[in-house]
Formats: sequence, C-alpha cells, structure tokens
Amino acid sequence: MRKVVELDKGEQWHLLSPEEVLQRLRTTEAGLSSEEVEKRQQRYGKNEITTAGDRISILKILIAQFNALIVILLVATVISAAFGNMIDAAVIFGAVILCVALGFLFEFRSEKALRALKEMAAPAATVVRAGKEQRIASKEIVPGDILVLRAGDRIAADARVIAEENLKVDESALTGESVGVNKRVSALEADVMIADRSNMVYSGTTVTYGRGKAVVTATGMRTELGKVASMLAGAKEDETPLKTRLREIGRWLSVSYLVICASLFALGVLTGVPLLRMLLWSISLAVAIVPETLPLIITGTLALGVQRMAKRNAIVRKLPAVETLGCITTICSDKTGTLTKNEMTVRRVYAGGKLMEVTACEQCKDEDLRLALQIAALCNDSHLVKEEEADGDGHRHRYAVSGEPTEAALVVAAEEAGMNKDALEKRFPRVGEIPFERERKRMSTVHLVEGRTVAYVKGAPEVLLELSTGIYRGGEVSKLTDAVRREVLEISDKMAAEALRVIAVAYRELSDEGDGDGEQEQYTAEVVESDLVFVGLFGMSDPPREEVKEAIGECKKAGIKAVMITGDHKLTAVAIAKELGMLSSNRAEEVLTGVELDKMSDDELENRVDSIAVYSRVSPAHKLRIVNALRRKGNVVAMTGDGIMQLRIGNYRRRERENRSNTLLK
Repeated sequence: MRKVVELDKGEQWHLLSPEEVLQRLRTTEAGLSSEEVEKRQQRYGKNEITTAGDRISILKILIAQFNALIVILLVATVISAAFGNMIDAAVIFGAVILCVALGFLFEFRSEKALRALKEMAAPAATVVRAGKEQRIASKEIVPGDILVLRAGDRIAADARVIAEENLKVDESALTGESVGVNKRVSALEADVMIADRSNMVYSGTTVTYGRGKAVVTATGMRTELGKVASMLAGAKEDETPLKTRLREIGRWLSVSYLVICASLFALGVLTGVPLLRMLLWSISLAVAIVPETLPLIITGTLALGVQRMAKRNAIVRKLPAVETLGCITTICSDKTGTLTKNEMTVRRVYAGGKLMEVTACEQCKDEDLRLALQIAALCNDSHLVKEEEADGDGHRHRYAVSGEPTEAALVVAAEEAGMNKDALEKRFPRVGEIPFERERKRMSTVHLVEGRTVAYVKGAPEVLLELSTGIYRGGEVSKLTDAVRREVLEISDKMAAEALRVIAVAYRELSDEGDGDGEQEQYTAEVVESDLVFVGLFGMSDPPREEVKEAIGECKKAGIKAVMITGDHKLTAVAIAKELGMLSSNRAEEVLTGVELDKMSDDELENRVDSIAVYSRVSPAHKLRIVNALRRKGNVVAMTGDGIMQLRIGNYRRRERENRSNTLLK
C-alpha cells in the first residue's frame, strides 16, 4: 500500500524536475488508483475554496438587522407595554418589525443570488487515473492527480507541468498578466515570483492554446487562489460609516434621554410633584421622544438604493454597503478584464513602409497591407465566428474566438478588413506547418497560392528580420538593406514603448519540390524559414473599455481617486493608465512595482500611498497591503477586479469632510 506523505506547504515545485515531483507526490503519469484517491480525499479534503460567507445563516442575517436605534425602540416598546400604553407599544413595535423584515428580505435574497451564481459556475476537469482519462468534478481532485490540459480548459488546481505541446495559459485572473504565458516542462534554476513560474499552472487560470499534462501539487485552500481567499477571510471586517454613525447616534440618544428624563424627574420632585406621578411623566417623555420613524426611513432609503443597484445588475449583500459606496474616496481596480476588455486587439500596423492605425485596415485596398493581413490570418491556429453586427455604421461586430488571444486578434483584424479566415483557407489551403516553439520564436505554415507553394511565417520582429533577405513594399520585392532593417526595428521599438506586443510577418516562395503532393515532413525549418521576404508588423494590446474613461472622469468630479493595481508589466500598465487619464503626469513617483513595494516598510508605503496611481507586477498579498495603507491614511476604499476573489468594500473610517453630502459614486 502506497504511503501518502504530508505535502510541504513551502515546497518549491518549480525548482524540481518532473521525475522528482512525481516521486515526492507518490504518483506516476498513469495517475492514482481509486483506493489512493479515496485516501487522499480523506486526508486533504475537497478541492474547494471555502470562505465564511459560503453558508447562508438565516439567524446571522436576522441578528445583523438590530442596530442601536432598533434596540432603543425595543426598550421603548417594553416600557410602553409595562405602563399600559399598548397603542404606543404596538406602533413602535410595528416600526421595528417593518425595519427588520425589510432589511432581512433584501440581504437574504442577495445571499441566495450569490449562492446560485457559485453553483452555476461549478467546474469539471479531465484527469488520468489508473491509466485512463476521466471527466470528474473539480472538487474531487487530490494532490498527485494527473490533469489533462486542453485549449479552453479552466485549470482546477495548482499543478506542475510534466508534458506540453505549445501550451499557453491565461493567468490574468491570478497575476493580472494580460498576455498568455508559455509553459514548459524543465525545472527552473532559481526561485521566482508566481507570474514567472513557467512550469507551473494555477487554479482559476485558463488554457488558451496547445495541450499538456500536469501533476496536482495543491488543492482547495492550499492553492494560490485559496491563499488569496484566506487573506480576505482573515481581514478584519470593520463597520461601515453608516453603522458607525448609527451606533454613535444611538449612544448619544440614550445618554441624552437619561439626562433629560432624570433632570425632569429631579426638578419635579424638588418642586413638590408626587414621586409616582413624576416617574410616570418621565417615562412617558422618554417614550415620546424616541424617533421610531428614523430607522424606518434609513432602512427604506437603503432598500431603494439596493433596488437601483439590482437594475444595474449589481448584487449588494449588506444594505449599509449602498451608503458606503457614496462615501468612497479611493477605488482600487485590477486592470485586465476590468479597466480593459481582456482581449488582445491590433492597434498599429506597419506595412509598405507606412505605420497605420488599426482603422486603416477596415475594407483596405492597400496591397502591402492586404498581404500582411493574409499572412497573419493563415499562419494562425485561431478560429473566429461572427455572432452579430452592431447597429449604426455596420463596421463593428461581435465575435466568438477560440484559440490564443494574440492569434485571435490577428484573425479579427483580417476579418475587419473583409478577409475572412475560412474563405482564405479554402482559397489557399494549408499543406504543411512548423508549429511555434519558444526557442525559435516563430511559426510557419505552407499554402497552395494560385498554383504556387508559399510559406507564411509569423514571429518576433528581430528573428524574422534576421532570417529575411528581401522586403515587400509597393507590391514589389526589394533587397532588405541594413538601413531598412534598422528602420523596421525602430518602428518595432516604438510600438513596444507604447506597451504594444509586436508580431512580424513574412513569406517565402518555395520550389516546385514543395507542391503539396508529398508528405508534410519535407517542410522543415531549414527549408521554409530562410531567405524570407519581410512584409510587416502588427502592434496589439488589451484595449481599455470604452466606458471606463468616462467613469474615471466622473469619479474625479466626485472627489474619488482611481488607482490601478495589476500584475501586468509596468510599461503596459502605464500606457493604459495614461490612456484612461489615471496618471496626471509622466512622473515616475506615481508608479510603483511589486519589487519596489517589497523593499518599502509599511510606514514608507503609508507616506507615499496617496500619490501612487499605478501599481504594477504586484501579487495578491501586495493588494491587501496597499488597501491597508490607504485605510490607515483615512480613506474609504473599494476594491474590484477580475484578479480579486470577491468584491469587498473596504468599510474603513475616514476623515470627516465638509463636502461629504456632495460625494456621489456613479
């Protein structure tokens, strides 16, 4: 019987070879037996992210409705009933019941909606067990399982890659990195941050290209995603500004009532009023001055706010959170998928010696540009389906894309220019290919083009320029001189400085030997990828959402500062921040990286936190540290984004401001 070892929480799996990882996890590439899986499930539990908010506690929601004012009303009800004022008691108690019921109803409905969303998203995974592939619920995965990874799969647990074929993973949900990460099998030579562990895959991320296998190293709350959930669960949940003020008002009213009633009672007794009569008068006064309508007004107003939010497809878990939104002074937002669309889009094109905006590609007639787009679409493994056309000018469409985001962006650019990939493939069929490899930094496909056999190549600009001897300009091929090569590299560097990912395209006409009648193996890199004719460059990025810039402008008008916190590279983050108007200038002190953050003490961060607009290459732990620094400076903080486990309003006390009543978050 195989002995299961307790996994070392600090194990650096990325520094071990696949063989060492399999050995330490007591498994093989054939996977675990059913008996071993059962034992490990008992030892490690379900592969689930659990938080305190996963269960709906009716009693907890009900108790949460009883704030200081409600307690005062209950006391007034008891006193009124004790002295025979049943009408007053009934009226006050009715107001209490209405307030509690209204608050309970809205919060209970929100909890049920959140629970339903979570159940709808329950994922599945493919694993190898006892030598056979099985499709199982992700929660049944255990350490030592062998995951089978294919394009489109959502990775169910942290795992070490043991086999791959052009495997690429979108890790934006965890790291904020908008560009897919190429994965490899070999061990790393040094310890690096999560975003740079190229032989690891993580729970919650998505396979965008290729396929592979990985052995599970951590499940549930032991995954990197689970650690984020643990940090959030361990964070102190402070009172909202509204709850704080209600508690203070309740305390103030209670003391005031006692002082007024006691003073009146003492004055009456001193002036000769009978003791019993004065006691009744004092108690009647205490009941009369209780503001029984105030809690009802507050609860009703918050309920209306929740309804308005629901119409905008926003679920509010706690009624006071609506008021907190109006008190926010700082919004910390992830970049990828929140400020941006989380989809690569071609922004610049260089062809025929001209640098053009992407709009120039639409229905283009330029021969140089059309050739560049043709190569980009055909030397490509992504596929695109047009779902609907937009109203109005008719040149914008909605697409469903399968494949790696960078390749998909090229296919979309060609489609916008009236060059459908499926039509191109029928007209120019693929007869051979050389897949992309990290070491070569390029990919090639071979096509039959009007009776000729032509190789199309796509890859890194510096690599293709090195392999090219000619350049296509003005519909003709001319010699690629050193001066022209430097010119193209300068254009490439210019686009890279704008945080664009640059892809180059080229072609080569092959001899009659490669006419498509032979076997595909004859198209080798030595034959296909030499003496190329350079055609052009494509610069692409994850563009900002159209509505975000306007929203940030509205926040500024309301006195709210928007801060970007992302795991993406500094240049990319700065470029997006400038485009959205989040950076007021080019000053370096407004941008901070995760490496720089690690070198700063909490006091140093607190001194600078109000001046920082962009944080790049940060981890989830950094995000919590930044929010804590902001709250210590007196801010009310909202945190949102795809890289965050859950939306949580930082309900932190802030400095009182004169214009609080004018603060509005739209």
